[in-house]
Amino acid sequence: MSPDFNPQFSKLGEILVYNGKATEGGINEALAQQKTTNNKIGVTLIEMGMIEEDDFATAYSQQLGYRKADNFILLEADSTVAALIPEDFARENRVLAVNRNETTIIIAMEDPEDVVAIDSIKRLTNLIPDILVSGPTLLEKSLDKVYGEIQKTAEVAETIDSITVVSGDEGSQETIDLSPDKASKEDAPIVKLVNLIFQEAIKERATDIHIEPMEKQVYVRIRIDGVLQIIMTPPVSSLSGLVTRIKILSNLNIAEKRLPQDGRFSIKSPGKDIDIRVSILPTIYGEKVVMRLLDKTGFDFNLTSLGFPKQNLGVFKKVINQPYGLVVVSGPTGSGKSTSLYAALKEIKNEKTNITTVEDPVEYQLDGVNQVQVFEDIGLTFGSTLRSILRQDPDVLLIGEIRDGETADIAVKFSLTGHLVFSTVHANDAPGTITRLLDIGIAPFLVGSCLNLVMAQRLVRRICNNCKEEYSATPEELAMIGLDPGRVTDALYHGKGCTECRNTGYKGRLAIFEMIPMARELRKLVFESANEDDIRQAALNNGMVTLREAGLARVLDGTTTTEEILRSTVEEL
Repeated sequence: MSPDFNPQFSKLGEILVYNGKATEGGINEALAQQKTTNNKIGVTLIEMGMIEEDDFATAYSQQLGYRKADNFILLEADSTVAALIPEDFARENRVLAVNRNETTIIIAMEDPEDVVAIDSIKRLTNLIPDILVSGPTLLEKSLDKVYGEIQKTAEVAETIDSITVVSGDEGSQETIDLSPDKASKEDAPIVKLVNLIFQEAIKERATDIHIEPMEKQVYVRIRIDGVLQIIMTPPVSSLSGLVTRIKILSNLNIAEKRLPQDGRFSIKSPGKDIDIRVSILPTIYGEKVVMRLLDKTGFDFNLTSLGFPKQNLGVFKKVINQPYGLVVVSGPTGSGKSTSLYAALKEIKNEKTNITTVEDPVEYQLDGVNQVQVFEDIGLTFGSTLRSILRQDPDVLLIGEIRDGETADIAVKFSLTGHLVFSTVHANDAPGTITRLLDIGIAPFLVGSCLNLVMAQRLVRRICNNCKEEYSATPEELAMIGLDPGRVTDALYHGKGCTECRNTGYKGRLAIFEMIPMARELRKLVFESANEDDIRQAALNNGMVTLREAGLARVLDGTTTTEEILRSTVEEL
């Protein structure tokens, strides 16, 4: 800035012109408009589209001699500091407390010249305000986020006492009270912290909790809609207590810190019955804990809500209503394979059909379906259970996963003897699923004879409806995902981020599918032990839509984004 120009002795319009953000003609036009609206000149310029909100905040901060609040400072505001100012006061006076020390509290304000609000903050906090200048939209977004977090934390504290845990010992039904007042004074803070982690994960619909030790702090992350997000960073000193508490709940050896351990327990809270699978792994900084959350209280999906396109839905319904044969769904862990098969069972179950499942674990409890939980430690394996089920007169069988030759052999024999069998396999795509079955050890003529349908799937995040907005994709973005610009007839969509979606722009997920009904020419290729490329080409000739193409269709209809499809699928080379 030129030494001859002093913004603190200049008008706001002059500062904007000096900064190159406005012209004198534009300022004069805004001044004329201001006479009819009585708004401040900055607001008028923004409404007329002459400047951006950030340009106004920069000029205003220069004029007053204050610092400008950037996006990071506001959105990462300390909620415990913000809570020093009541939400009603903060929203009415357009202020947000972002940090503090022993004598000073840092305040972001839309109008730093509001001396009445500043004096009130001094009285409320007994601290000296250090003022930052913020634009109105950024401040409003930050108020929503920070006070939303404060409200959630308060709700969590109110519900902590209602959580109980059932011991991880399969033979015991003893209920362990997680309430902090039932623990010793030394343990109570750790108990409360563990409860807080559980409750936050449940409220946010998380599927996994990760407690990860690092050199100077512990990261607690939860997986929401398939993506990990940090929810807290407790100090390293809390790690031992956290891990010990979880080991106690899971009936694990608290003295063993050098070897991996696996356990389980169940959470019972109002309206929820959640099974938690625990895995503990030693790392260089301490023991890492990963907990998988399985909500067993209800299954409210159906084939339509999963995201089946109409054409695929008709094919899938036709296949699952066949009297016998094998239906296999493939995909990586967490891709929704079991959910799709549960939805299929829900579609076909009736009082005339005996449906039995063998699972590890049982993810949802379905009324009218006989579900068996595998416990390999006591010899209740997939193989032994399936041999017993054959004497249970089943019509339809769901096998949680085909993971070895024995399970695969039983599944094939069931499907060839008049039963409809559903199962899952870990494979990258639908053609690869067929070759995976052959690799497990099933004879080609058996795979070709029993297989009715192979389907690969992925889960992609939905754009948040609360903050969904149009945007124009760049040619580079379209080229990266392999989307022909000629196919983009309308604007694409993304989420700009809001409190509803934790500022991610996404809320909820849907599945995309790659489906191969076993036509005659495909069966012939399987009989001949054809390679994966030949099977893929034959499937494409028969109309198979690849996972990438299925994802692009969801981008074009405004359901998800190009970033999600790039994250979840690979381009066919």
